Amino acid sequence: MTNITLNVAVLLVLVLVSWRVLRRLRGGALFWTVFHLCLLTMLADTAMIAADLYVFDPDKILGIYLWGAPLEDFAYAIAAALGMPVLWTVIGRRQSAHRVARRAAAEPRGGSSA
Repeated sequence: MTNITLNVAVLLVLVLVSWRVLRRLRGGALFWTVFHLCLLTMLADTAMIAADLYVFDPDKILGIYLWGAPLEDFAYAIAAALGMPVLWTVIGRRQSAHRVARRAAAEPRGGSSA
């Protein structure tokens, strides 16, 4: 299995699992987040590859490079840009639900005080 096959499969599963949340998020913000994370990935990967910190197996990659960074490496930036806002939204909703439940449990039930 090549890296691009694995990356596409992981991104597809991520989008499918989080689609209900993703469709409610602002598209422009997601686009610019993906753009900037990919730009940072391109810069950092190019520097790390030039410094021989890691090497890619040529049999596992397509051989398409963006300024020294293999195309496959950008899937991680895309996954982070999509996955983190989804997690932030879901965790935020759960914390809000817990706060509401705690307030409801703390309030006295029935009867008035006087």
